[in-house]
Amino acid sequence: MTNMLLQPDSLTDAQMDAAFIREQLEAHAEEQRLAFTSNVPVDELVSARSLFMDQLLSRLWSFYGFERHPNLSLVAVGGYGRGELHPLSDIDLLLLSEAPLEKTYCDKISEFITLLWDLRLEIGHSVRTLDECIDVGMNDLTVATNLQEARLLCGSERLFDTLISKIRSENFWPSETFFTAKVNEQKQRHGHYHDTAYKLEPDIKSSPGGLRDIHTLSWVALRHFGATSLREMSKFGFLTDAEFRELTECQELLWRIRFALHLEIKRYDNRLTFAHQPAVAERMGYSGEGNQAVEMMMRDFFRTTRRIIELNKMLLQLFDQAIHADDIKKQKVEILSEDFQRRDNKIEARKPALFQARPDTILDMFIHIADDKSIDAISAPTLRQLRTARRRLNMFLCESPTAKEKFVSLTRHPNALYKAFTLMHRHGVMAAYFPQWSRIVGQMQFDLFHTYTVDEHTLRLLRQIESFSYEENKDKHPICCDVFPRIKKHELLILAAIFHDIGKGRGGDHSKIGAEEAYSFCIEHGFSRPESKLVSWLVENHLLMSITAQRRDIYDPDVITEFAKTVRDEERLEFLVCLTVADICATNPELWNSWKRTLLSELFYATQKALRRGLENPPDIRERIRHNQHLAAAILRKKDHSQNAINSLWQGFKADYFLRSTHKQIAWHSHHLLHHNDGPLVLVSKKATRGGTEIFVYTKDKPSLLARVVSTLDKHNLSIHDAQIMTSKSGHAMDTFMVLDPNGKAIALDRHDHIRRGVVKALKEEKPASLPRRRASRKLMAFTVETKVHFLPAQSGKRTLLELVALDAPGLLARVGTVFARLGISVQSAKVTTIGERAEDFFIIADQENRALDESLQQQLRDALIKALHIPQ
Repeated sequence: MTNMLLQPDSLTDAQMDAAFIREQLEAHAEEQRLAFTSNVPVDELVSARSLFMDQLLSRLWSFYGFERHPNLSLVAVGGYGRGELHPLSDIDLLLLSEAPLEKTYCDKISEFITLLWDLRLEIGHSVRTLDECIDVGMNDLTVATNLQEARLLCGSERLFDTLISKIRSENFWPSETFFTAKVNEQKQRHGHYHDTAYKLEPDIKSSPGGLRDIHTLSWVALRHFGATSLREMSKFGFLTDAEFRELTECQELLWRIRFALHLEIKRYDNRLTFAHQPAVAERMGYSGEGNQAVEMMMRDFFRTTRRIIELNKMLLQLFDQAIHADDIKKQKVEILSEDFQRRDNKIEARKPALFQARPDTILDMFIHIADDKSIDAISAPTLRQLRTARRRLNMFLCESPTAKEKFVSLTRHPNALYKAFTLMHRHGVMAAYFPQWSRIVGQMQFDLFHTYTVDEHTLRLLRQIESFSYEENKDKHPICCDVFPRIKKHELLILAAIFHDIGKGRGGDHSKIGAEEAYSFCIEHGFSRPESKLVSWLVENHLLMSITAQRRDIYDPDVITEFAKTVRDEERLEFLVCLTVADICATNPELWNSWKRTLLSELFYATQKALRRGLENPPDIRERIRHNQHLAAAILRKKDHSQNAINSLWQGFKADYFLRSTHKQIAWHSHHLLHHNDGPLVLVSKKATRGGTEIFVYTKDKPSLLARVVSTLDKHNLSIHDAQIMTSKSGHAMDTFMVLDPNGKAIALDRHDHIRRGVVKALKEEKPASLPRRRASRKLMAFTVETKVHFLPAQSGKRTLLELVALDAPGLLARVGTVFARLGISVQSAKVTTIGERAEDFFIIADQENRALDESLQQQLRDALIKALHIPQ
């Protein structure tokens, strides 16, 4: 293989061989890789690749004899037409003829395209006559857009000029029609990404604020004004010189990231996934410990996309005004105050330098937006004024006493969450208001649990809180929709939401950092000390309720008592449940399900009951057991079971079973046990329980039991979220597993028998439980989670509490169960929580003598778990 790169247009006919040309392409790719590493400007590299491809295609055109055809042209379209080629970009080609081609040329074109594919180029091609181009373009927006950027590579200039004159005529996609179509296309594209640029695995090209948003501006400007570049747009007065430089700077960063990504991957893709972010950051020259390089790169990326979104909205407004000038003049103007007016659905400043003269009037604008729900945008001239004033601020707005009063009034405004805070963040006002917010703008969260950056997550949390005031959300969030209207000071909940993650990215416990800063902020903004302490407490404890519900045994009265002692009163409990639910829902759209809703509901009501009863009056455990037995017996008697038979069965059950099971569970289990003779009994609940499916296992207990059951459930692609492990007086396991399908829902009825038979078969087998062999996903393998084993103090000395943190790899619970079995450790209860790539599981365990683990056994268990759960990278 030759290492010498030749210019494609100098290749001889003897060198026009697929293998040789492929060597040249690889040499060119290596040259570009080295140039990128040497910090050659990315626009030069993009242009150089386009030029290299121009020369190669021209040489091939000549080699195949197409130049002898007088009415045939090879045309670059799309991104290639713009002269922009990244390492894996599509090379979009149009083979244009005046009339249908004879078979000889059709065959040669087929050979030509086949060779390009053999060269492993990403080719997108079409072979059309002039009339076909116009007909298809008239009916297809994508084709019409690609044709706007057509560039002749070789062939008939006359034919190409005819094409250009036709597509630039007013009859081919009139300017108004084209503008409306491209704006709608952008809305649909943004909707595909949930209208946010702040997803943690963004698409560099298509996400809001990506390269497509810049392209949209270029396409509209080209169609209406004939502007062939961003520079020409500035000549038409739609871009100031500063905005042109800003847009160029933004495009350059996205190009560098995209170029680096294409150097890392083998197949065309523009998604900046977790798996590729570290390598791309390294290629870009970012460095630091742990994830610091990725965080710095992604912060630059997200701040760039925010600037692009703002410029895109502003410029599309200006284009709209130019294209629909007559309609704009007819819009009704309503005076809102001395400083502001509303034109159609947009708010406008009535003075040209209002924000620079009186910066606090920036907040007045958002108060007007909160007052009037019909306002959904800021007019382009006012937005331009805001951008200028924002950059010229010599202090944060919160340092102004007048601005403080206005910000507080916004937190108290009943409609501020609807739109005002969203627009304040979108246009950089939150970051301009106080320094803490500016630190979380674009702050990355490198995990599979969060979907958005810290600032976007917080904004979504605020909107989620607002949704609790809507009646239609009562089925989804019954407690919050009931509690939220009763909360008298919504502004305290809003402030807690704003500060709950404000400490992220600074090292240390973000909850404690946020709590301290929230308290200072509240005091400085005139809130009383009790109010400020409440906000601070909410921030510091915003994870408490979620952790308790999902990772602790909430049917243990001691757990409820400890939680209630921390909460202290019902007011805090109501604030906390609203903040907790909103936080979960705003973290990831897929995270909230009926399982979590039920857990939080049960914790809320159990704590409310404990607070009302008084913490000095603990519940009567015996009375609770008798109550459950009484209700369960009544159900069983209706099924024709005698009280004597019921009593005889229940004599073999331990008191803990009646305490930790509901009366319906007790009746369900007992009904089948009274009919059961011998061997394992496996029950699968037909109705969803707490949003999941309950699987009850009754069989002679043995050390490998847990490993067998969880391994079997894993093979059926079920996730275990809760496990209650008990043993009867006769040594039979009475285990209950709460499982969900891959979509976070109860198991479909048609799968019940198959799953039940699978568990029974596993319990009857004598050979050791087999571990699942599924490989971890590539996305999961991008993360490293150190396995940590913590032993927690237990109020009772009869058991040990174990917290396990590990990578959530396939078969995790089965491996854990195997370790427990080997060391003779029995599990009494388990809580299984998956937080993105992390498994955070909680077990209540005992040794073979049913006692707490001593220090020696704890160390053995810790070492065995760490060894068993090690995942080679």
